Amino acid sequence: MPYPVSTAAFLVAVLAAFGIWFRVEGTLSIHSIDTRRRELFYWTAVILTFALGTALGDLTATTWGLGYAASILLFGVLFLLPFLVRWGTGVGEVGTFWVAYVMTRPFGASVADWAGVPPSRGGLGIGTGPVSVVALLAIVAVVLGLERAARRPAEPS
Repeated sequence: MPYPVSTAAFLVAVLAAFGIWFRVEGTLSIHSIDTRRRELFYWTAVILTFALGTALGDLTATTWGLGYAASILLFGVLFLLPFLVRWGTGVGEVGTFWVAYVMTRPFGASVADWAGVPPSRGGLGIGTGPVSVVALLAIVAVVLGLERAARRPAEPS
């Protein structure tokens, strides 16, 4: 499926997921994920944002011809923008969080592609296998670190 079509389809799916979630639950706040149904809405949104981010990163890098490095910069700026808007205007935290969250996906996909593809395609040429292994190890390390921190007893005051 061409990247413009898949990107548009995933964007519609993400917006529909958020719309249904909000209509049913009245909130999109991650701080209110305290029921099975809200957790299912959350994970649906997460999975769809992964797909959207991958398609969007490929769209800008290849179809639009920006390349991977320029796509990294573009999505880095688009990631920071909601925080700057929130800080400068006081716009709601839930909406700005989700916009920033969605932008982490094409940013990460662009970084992974840039590191993995050969220099002839604008990348570093490390290879997709090694990039995937490093990403997996980083994720495992973060999860284990968070788990360890959560189990650590509170220090006495």
